[in-house]
Amino acid sequence: MNSRNYWIGVVAQDHVAAGVAGGFAQLNHGKAGPLERMREGDGLAYYSPRATWPDGPPLQAFTAIGRVAAGGIRQAGDGAPFPPFRRAVDYLPSRAVPVRPLIGALTFIRSKDHWGAAFRFGFLRVPEEDFARIAAAMGRDFAADFPAAAPAST
Repeated sequence: MNSRNYWIGVVAQDHVAAGVAGGFAQLNHGKAGPLERMREGDGLAYYSPRATWPDGPPLQAFTAIGRVAAGGIRQAGDGAPFPPFRRAVDYLPSRAVPVRPLIGALTFIRSKDHWGAAFRFGFLRVPEEDFARIAAAMGRDFAADFPAAAPAST
């Protein structure tokens, strides 16, 4: 049985807004690697350390959430010298929520004093329970948005 994974991408809020508007995920400055790890139905939430990239004001909030859509990754043809890789995502209506009130309850954040270290690589897989906490804080019904897969018939 293929299990669903839950991911957090670390992206400035202005770039998150562009992805939500365009229905795509773009991570780690357009690299393909993180997107290749995702599968249809996986959950994706964004943590935005800043409002704008690269030097905007600190935000430190979860800013969008969605499900990875069908299809593979593609390279954007927007004329950039190094076109970024993207993957389709069905974003869900949600509200941005500050990370600090959630730190104590999120198990993927091992050091509660140095919590920012958990986000340092720009993309991480998190336990379902943590993703569900984030989704609920953002105003989503996790069980409805990410229903358990039916057992395979024999």
